[in-house]
Amino acid sequence: MRFLCSVLALCLLPLFGSAQVTPIDSAAGSTAPPPPTSRTGIRGWFEPRDKPNLIPLPFVFAQQETGFAGGLSILPVWRFGKDTTVRKSNARLFAWVSQEGQSTAQLTHTIFTKGEKLLFSGELSHYNQELFFYGIGNETSRSRESTLSYKLLIFDQKALARVRPNLFAGVRYRLTNTTDIEPVGTDNEGRLHSFLSDPRVSARERQNTFVSGFGPAVLYDSRDNVLATYRGWFVDAYGTVNRRWTGSDFHFTRYQLDVRHFRPLFGSTNTILALNFIGQFHGGNVPFRELGGMAENLSSALFNYASIMRGIYELRFRDRQTVAFQGEIRQKLFWRIDGAVFAGVGEVGNRVSDLELDKTKIAGGAGLRFRFNRRDRLNIRLDYAGGSNSPGTFFLALGEAF
Repeated sequence: MRFLCSVLALCLLPLFGSAQVTPIDSAAGSTAPPPPTSRTGIRGWFEPRDKPNLIPLPFVFAQQETGFAGGLSILPVWRFGKDTTVRKSNARLFAWVSQEGQSTAQLTHTIFTKGEKLLFSGELSHYNQELFFYGIGNETSRSRESTLSYKLLIFDQKALARVRPNLFAGVRYRLTNTTDIEPVGTDNEGRLHSFLSDPRVSARERQNTFVSGFGPAVLYDSRDNVLATYRGWFVDAYGTVNRRWTGSDFHFTRYQLDVRHFRPLFGSTNTILALNFIGQFHGGNVPFRELGGMAENLSSALFNYASIMRGIYELRFRDRQTVAFQGEIRQKLFWRIDGAVFAGVGEVGNRVSDLELDKTKIAGGAGLRFRFNRRDRLNIRLDYAGGSNSPGTFFLALGEAF
């Protein structure tokens, strides 16, 4: 999702950023700590400094498809229990409405239980939007740009148990319901809408589509912080089957591998190298909305909340097989301000054999980060990026790209 301006949110950053600072006792001459208090109910789940902050953050933005829009976002970060070796959990709840009547409501979460015995990660989202559709494949033309309107419900959940430190295994379930699919107008050159003319989009895909599937999932996660990592590995692998007996209108299988590595450079955490590889592969009859693609942001849980190939329009290239590699250098600048430079390469294809080096797409850019929550390393990032067949644009988002 491309946020081109966010004036209200930026004006309020110092106010909300200061709300995240843990208060310090300034009383002088104290000889003994205050007597412990008994916390019961939900308050007893957290240490006082680790309880979630539920202050809403208003924001406004504008983009070509929506016009001006505004909404609210709540970004709690917390830790269950007193064990500080347990990584903090986080969630994001936001909703917005545009002047064109489009809207989004989304809840995402990554939850570590006490002792990291269980890990839950996923999303529940509803979208009522218009996005540009260019067709299916790695060589689609900008002249085929067409506006496609639809409503989308997503429920995606991983439930994992710890096998050993940092290693989890379990199941993943994903449901999507795409309705009210409506091609709007013609393509850029006045021809038949690309969604109606693309031979790889079947008549059945142009109707309401319900997809439901599940399968095994394995995760190795040694990151020191899931919001802005300094060091560690993240390796997520899963497969899902979508069949009639799982409730799906379409029968296909998905396999996905997401590998990330983070390390400090030059002996300090002032400079961080971040690397990411994504591979998503399908077999069977995959509806257009479930195809993999570059610049995938709309379904955040699908790629573990990563923004892939920033600088290329959202799902500008989509197909049954997707591979992408991206890297980023994050640099501490001053106060709460950090900088970043990034680049990526990737490709989509109908078959794995279609993926060829000379068809690779590229994207890259640079940006600034504001440390909205210093204690938990929660950043707001402003990036400028461009890529293959996509003009440069600004992106404003919460959290790192991966």
